[in-house]
Parts: sequence; structure tokens; C-alpha cells
Amino acid sequence: MGPDTRVLAANPLAVALSPAGQVGTYAIRAAFLDPRLRDLYVNWDEMAQRAVAGLRALIGPHGGDPRVLELANDLSVKSESFHRLWARHDVSSRGTGLSEMNHPRVGRLELRHERLLLTGTDGQLLVVHHAVPGTPSARKLSRLADMAGMT
Repeated sequence: MGPDTRVLAANPLAVALSPAGQVGTYAIRAAFLDPRLRDLYVNWDEMAQRAVAGLRALIGPHGGDPRVLELANDLSVKSESFHRLWARHDVSSRGTGLSEMNHPRVGRLELRHERLLLTGTDGQLLVVHHAVPGTPSARKLSRLADMAGMT
């Protein structure tokens, strides 16, 4: 993911997991403007707060990046939820958390996520979702990988 949250690369499971996983999608734009993500994430409010605080953290080293600022300005106009969260000025570079999803193909998933800043880049992130081994979520994620043709 680029500093403006544009998905730069994704494996088939990421694409099967979320509409925001498609290469070229701006993940934060999808989070606020694509109604499928509100339906997908059980904890959408928490996810939205993390996303906005994370975008503010990315702006720190990229304050002059017009793409990031343009994205924030555009979302402030198009999404009242984004505008409200953006106005709070929360900043967080916390890269871990729990994503709770109601996936349309496999049902309820509880996935850990990690956001890793890639050193030597212009603010690119590697985002990884994984399930705790042996859990129902792990079995469902494996089934989704099968559906995505990954096994």
C-alpha cells in the first residue's frame, strides 16, 4: 500500500477477503465510500478510527505529498464520518489490531492485522491479515484461500 492508501499489490486471498484488496483501490476511500465495507466489518467504527488516525500518521513524513492531502480533503467533503474523525486530529502509527468481519462467502472471521512500514520506501506499508491457528477463523480463511485458487 502506498502512503495514500492505494493498494499497490495484493495476492488472490486479499482480493477475496475484501473489496478494498483490489490493486489500484484506495483503501481508505473504500472504507468510507464503499457500502460493502460497512457491511463486511463488524467493527467498522473502530476500523474507521484506526484508518483515519493511521492516515494522519502517514501525513507526518509526507506532509507535502499532494496526493495524501487531496485524498483527505476529498473524503472530508464526501463522507461525514471521515470529516468527523479527521477533525479529531487523532494520530496513531499503531500497526496491529483485530478485524472482525462478516464475510459473504465464509461467514464470521476474526483476523489479526499487521501494518508494517517498509523502510527505504516513500512510506509504503505491507498489510497482513492472519487468523490464530486452529480457530474457526483459520479454517474459514483456509476455505476462502481454496475458493480464491491459492491451494
